[in-house]
Amino acid sequence: MRFEHLIEINSPSITLQTVVPAFTLQQLWQGLMARAQTPQRFPNGPDRCDCVDIEPGRFARTVYFGQHVLQDEVTATPLTQLQFTPQAHGETAPIELRISIEEPQPGRMVLRFVYLALLEQTPEEAKYNDYRHSAWLHNDRDMVSTLRQWLADGSLTAQGVAV
Repeated sequence: MRFEHLIEINSPSITLQTVVPAFTLQQLWQGLMARAQTPQRFPNGPDRCDCVDIEPGRFARTVYFGQHVLQDEVTATPLTQLQFTPQAHGETAPIELRISIEEPQPGRMVLRFVYLALLEQTPEEAKYNDYRHSAWLHNDRDMVSTLRQWLADGSLTAQGVAV
């Protein structure tokens, strides 16, 4: 199973720029790192997230949704990509997420989200893929909306996200 979508961040369109301020690459990166390190600050985020550095650019997370606990490893390629690789849990195939920053032309920036099942899904699991795709798209749009809000209110800077 592979699901991929793009969300436009900056556009050279004057109309879009008058409605929302443009991100710098550094501001967008800081926002993505906030999603990785403090996901509880985002809509529908977990109750808590503990991070432990493994090496520069890699850290392990334990993410708590009530009594449900997920563990994953995040690899950060600065200003380029985040990769979330989950540990297997239960009978469900783990699904990796990659978020890449792309600049297809000057003044235009998009985020590419790629969800990839790391093991073959059972027929039972595959029945839910349309629901997953819809939920992921909604969640990713909510994340971008939150980042836009932080940018507009001045809490998102090139140095990080103000608490």
